[in-house]
Amino acid sequence: MAEKVRAGRCVIALDGPSGSGKSTVSRRLADALGARYLDTGAMYRAVTWAVLRSDVDPQDADSVAKVAAELDLEIGTDPHVAHVRVDDTPVETDIRGPEVTAAVSAVSAVPAVRKLMVARQREIIAGAGWIVVEGRDIASVVAPDAELKVYLTASADARAMRRSTEYATDVDRTAADLARRDRLDSTRAADPLRQAVDAVELDTTEMGIDEVVAYLRQLVAAKVSL
Repeated sequence: MAEKVRAGRCVIALDGPSGSGKSTVSRRLADALGARYLDTGAMYRAVTWAVLRSDVDPQDADSVAKVAAELDLEIGTDPHVAHVRVDDTPVETDIRGPEVTAAVSAVSAVPAVRKLMVARQREIIAGAGWIVVEGRDIASVVAPDAELKVYLTASADARAMRRSTEYATDVDRTAADLARRDRLDSTRAADPLRQAVDAVELDTTEMGIDEVVAYLRQLVAAKVSL
């Protein structure tokens, strides 16, 4: 067994494509560990919501960057309570809508936006102690020194079924949207979606949520004194 790290700090980085189970698993893992939880995707969605509200074209990188630089973004880290505010407006529900989902890959691909968000994410992580962080580039960019790095994946069919069930959408349409986002997120120039070389890959296709969380707790226990 590898040498365990100190118990006062533990950053658990969970990356992977949409529908792989990151959000649900991350929240439950954070709750089980008594840790904080950061949904970095919600931060990019919040910026996207602000861009659309400002009638800015998501493809206009300069205008998108200006909106991102000027907005006041607040995100909570309590795994039990979704808390996202933009300019003092609660947007927890609005950022999950189809308009934001359709535009978030374009907005999150803007280098200036990523620079701002990564800096903020690192601030939150630094002040959290124990925290579970989910996203696309956590292990490779945001927290490359994380105590545990995991890349969650699942078959395309499983991911589409999960996401369509979650949002009550058509499976085929959802599958096409996930494929589009996977392509955009993995080919963008700035911080593309990719598996860190030292991350544990976990295919959740045939696993239930409780099973995934239990397995991740074992991985944490192997590195950290619980």
